[in-house]
Amino acid sequence: MIDMETRQLDILRAIVEEYVATEEPVGSKAISQRHGLGISPATIRNEMSVLEDAGLITQPHTSAGRIPTDKGYRLFVDKIATVKPLSNAERRAIETFLEGANDLDDIVMRTVRLLAQVTKQVAVVQYPSLTKSRVRHIELVLLTPTRLMMVLITNTGRVEQRVLELPYELNEQLLGDLRQRLNGAVTGKSMSDVAPQLEGILSAFGRNERTSTALIISNLIEMAIEKPEEKVVLAGTANLARGTGESSDIHGILEALEEQVVLLRLLSDAGETMRVRIGEEQDESGLKRTSLVTMSYGVEGNPLGGLGILGPTRMDYSSSMSAVNAVARYVGRFLIDSQS
Repeated sequence: MIDMETRQLDILRAIVEEYVATEEPVGSKAISQRHGLGISPATIRNEMSVLEDAGLITQPHTSAGRIPTDKGYRLFVDKIATVKPLSNAERRAIETFLEGANDLDDIVMRTVRLLAQVTKQVAVVQYPSLTKSRVRHIELVLLTPTRLMMVLITNTGRVEQRVLELPYELNEQLLGDLRQRLNGAVTGKSMSDVAPQLEGILSAFGRNERTSTALIISNLIEMAIEKPEEKVVLAGTANLARGTGESSDIHGILEALEEQVVLLRLLSDAGETMRVRIGEEQDESGLKRTSLVTMSYGVEGNPLGGLGILGPTRMDYSSSMSAVNAVARYVGRFLIDSQS
């Protein structure tokens, strides 16, 4: 029984690989000639009937070969697909592609373009979450004696800023003192720990100064604990024309991808282990004929955001999973190293 199950899995693997490569229904003759399974076309046909009865493959029309179903792809991914190791040249290409990045926007845009180019699919990358970051530096800049720009910079390079109208004037000396106290209290702290660290700072200032200082501190706390809409970027939508069959499919997919909230939802469950959603497993109705491969990036135990690729169910899962895994690990390390 085990041998037969193994043989059926080998045939399913062959059908998936053939169909991914050719986009044509796969017959027993092609499997026999090109996959070296050591069994006759007649035996392959018998096993294909078993796979079809199990709902793993289907015959698109009479006298045609078979193609995998969503259920077949799921079994392939869960039991057969292996994450192919990247070659030294591919690893070096990823490193080189990211090394020239100047700031967070550049890192994210390079990452999404890299993923799209490597996989030939639509790539989606989420900016590092502000709430999962740590404070790197706080800068206070007087624009006028009663107008101040406050800049919060995180360890991932994300920058948030606000311009405040102050009730009382501040001079550069007092501002320098406040800047030093704020950075001394919260630098290196996670966003969720910012508020408790600021207790006691107000008592160091006089009554008029305290009013403006309180406004600055309260706005800093708001910046640290609020959850602004996370930003997601994508690249490679032109790859849809190559990977999906009908123009109506492409239109529905593009329509879904236009919504930022949809993109966020696609990456909402990205974790440290890779996740693959296939066909009908997709929540969005416009994406039911696609597959999604996602993973978080960051350091172990502290994911900063998610990334992934979206393409037809007829995708090269092994290579796609390998690329997502490698890019997630590289960009996570690069973000931390570049800001340390």
